[in-house]
Amino acid sequence: MERKDKKTTFDYCYNRNDWKLREDHFLTGKYENQNIMTENILLRDSEINPTDEVLENALGKDIFQVYEELIKIITDVEFELKPEWNFYKDGKAWLCKVTYKKKTIFWLSIWENHIKTGFYFTEKTRLGIFSLKINEKIIQNFEEAKTVGKLFPLVLDIDKKRQLEDLKEIIKYKKSLK
Repeated sequence: MERKDKKTTFDYCYNRNDWKLREDHFLTGKYENQNIMTENILLRDSEINPTDEVLENALGKDIFQVYEELIKIITDVEFELKPEWNFYKDGKAWLCKVTYKKKTIFWLSIWENHIKTGFYFTEKTRLGIFSLKINEKIIQNFEEAKTVGKLFPLVLDIDKKRQLEDLKEIIKYKKSLK
């Protein structure tokens, strides 16, 4: 029995801008819109845990180095975040939930040619994003993003180490929220 009225974990993690995941594209891992390129999420096999070796094979050497740096940054003393990989049956893929104590800071997933992170903010907390010293394109995309329920998604597609500076600023802000 289909449940068209219920949103999946993937709906909450990956709706962004003017595109939505649709069930027919969801099963293939491809999401299309006239305004964006097709993206493919990786790590779709529940039997294969996302070890460093698996992640390096999926991402390639260069982007895997970015991933290693990202993990080093978030688990270091400054942030003390905990990444936790789980396979989500509703999305048919491995996602990494990154938390501080019991609070979810962001979600991370592995895509063809990049790492995707998703932060979610309320109406009240979203305003702080506009005062952060981050790339203007991130702010513009965030401003144009459609809400997911009552939350405002901020999605980063990371493929270069220099993008980690913006990620750090957003993490600092998200951690500071009550």
